[in-house]
Amino acid sequence: MNKKQNQSRLRLIASFLEGQWRFFLFALLFSMGATLFNSLMPQIIRLTVDSVIGSEPFSLSGPLAAAARLFEAGSFSQNLLLCAAMVVVTAVCAGACGYFSRMSLAKGSENMLKNLRDRLFGHIQRLPFSWHVKNQTGEIIQRCTSDVNVIRSFISNQMVEVFRTVFLIVLSMGIMFSMNVRISMVALVFIPVVILYSGVFFSIIAKKFLETDVAEGALSAAVQENLTGVRVVRAFGRESFEVERFEKCNRRFADLWVRLGNIQSYYWAIGDLITGLQIMTVAVFGVMEAVAGTISLGEFLAFISYNTTLVWPVRSLGRILSEMSKAGVSIDRVNYILEAEEETDSPAALEPPMNGDIAFRQITFQYEGMQPVLQNIDFTIPAGSTFAILGGTGSGKSTLVHLLTRLYDLPPECGQITVGGVDTAQMKRGWVRRNIGLVLQEPFLFSRTIKENIAATRPDAGLPEIRRAADIACVDSAIDGFSDGYDTIVGERGVTLSGGQKQRVAIARMLMQDAPIMIFDDSLSAVDAETDAQIRAALKTQMGRSTVILISHRITTLMQADQILVLEDGKMADLGSHQELIQREGVYRQIYDIQMSSDDRALIASPRKEGEEDAGH
Repeated sequence: MNKKQNQSRLRLIASFLEGQWRFFLFALLFSMGATLFNSLMPQIIRLTVDSVIGSEPFSLSGPLAAAARLFEAGSFSQNLLLCAAMVVVTAVCAGACGYFSRMSLAKGSENMLKNLRDRLFGHIQRLPFSWHVKNQTGEIIQRCTSDVNVIRSFISNQMVEVFRTVFLIVLSMGIMFSMNVRISMVALVFIPVVILYSGVFFSIIAKKFLETDVAEGALSAAVQENLTGVRVVRAFGRESFEVERFEKCNRRFADLWVRLGNIQSYYWAIGDLITGLQIMTVAVFGVMEAVAGTISLGEFLAFISYNTTLVWPVRSLGRILSEMSKAGVSIDRVNYILEAEEETDSPAALEPPMNGDIAFRQITFQYEGMQPVLQNIDFTIPAGSTFAILGGTGSGKSTLVHLLTRLYDLPPECGQITVGGVDTAQMKRGWVRRNIGLVLQEPFLFSRTIKENIAATRPDAGLPEIRRAADIACVDSAIDGFSDGYDTIVGERGVTLSGGQKQRVAIARMLMQDAPIMIFDDSLSAVDAETDAQIRAALKTQMGRSTVILISHRITTLMQADQILVLEDGKMADLGSHQELIQREGVYRQIYDIQMSSDDRALIASPRKEGEEDAGH
């Protein structure tokens, strides 16, 4: 499992870096260049102490061999200045390499981050509706922000640091062994101990990072739900409950990080002890060798410098492994989204006309892990007719809409839905949804102008077309009453509008779609009965060629429909026109008798004047 998981992580990292490899390669090369120039510093110090200040011969090797002749011909002050100049040149070269390394990292990491976010967002848009139902919004946001930043930090910093550390170990140990084998062996003994210790730490802390990430997701979800439902929280005086709920999630999150901090504290404390012992041991052996005359004072100083330069990157392996474990958790969490199967259409998917009869044939459906929601549903909606669906909560009304719009697909042998004789399962999903206008009971409005919200399905539409749709939805006069009219900014999720206004703006937005099939899923519940009747009359006059499906609990909304389907516990309880249904004893007649009063009957006869505000304003 771990091998397969690691392979999956590597594949995902490789896909993240697609097109950006050159930046990270340049960053690595420049980083190695900076390390190489920095490694020259101890040799310059050694030369200064042993040969400029001391009396050792100028025995330089490698890239400094050519400078030996300059030192032999110069005076003490000239040689000292030459050493200082070498320090400055080396430092400038190392700084330049570090600058280009960081610039390359910045370009590569930011481009990678942009591509990853684009990929995540695009993928989420194509995931099925059922996936979104099962996953909390706050959790998804946390994976797309916090986890993505952790991955970016690891790839742009720790991944390059790993290669730089390995290169530094090899380079430093090579130089140290060329200077003194015995002291180098003492320094080398501690490196496997530090690496093994870091590996144990890595295995422990990985699980802790997963727990903290899950807790952070729960915290984000709690905040998101509270902010989204702020109106409900205020209306029911639930502020104290929500604060207590948040504090509970926050306390768990904080406690997990405290425990994680304790583990890291143990690691750093023990690591400091091992590092201190290593430096002390090397220093003691170096002094013994210097006293014995095996190495010069300059070599001893250079050796201590190399050892100090070496021990801290090796020491930081624990931090790198810690970040690696955290990045591994984040990669898995992001991969959870990217591995979710997108909605796809077969190459042979059709785009047939959608203005034919709609037929539901022997539909039986259940959500995952639940009892059947629909059982043996069979009816036909003639093209251009108005069809109504009545039923109690949980009777399957909205499920029929979800199946028709292919938000959920019917499993094999669970029935068939056709439009114009063509099975919707053989159609392209995008085509089906573009040709079916849908208004939900709880409409969602974007934090933009009313004009932009209405024109969401047709962004190129002009104001006259927008006003016509708003007029049919009986919201035009209400919009004109706002100080900014159609340029009024709608608050988040339409919070600045009344419930009825939101529903009517959503209806206008759907009308702009000019779809051959229009569905109103209890979308007139927040307007009063007079406005309800007025909207339905306008729809019948202006959009008569479309097939209209009405879902409602209100008899006055449904009674003018050509046919009314009554659902009860997921089964067809009755089907017929209003006049037919009230003649029969059944659920429809019972609801009719309860809802209809003398006032309701009078309202049907004389709907109120167009343009009046709904009661929810």
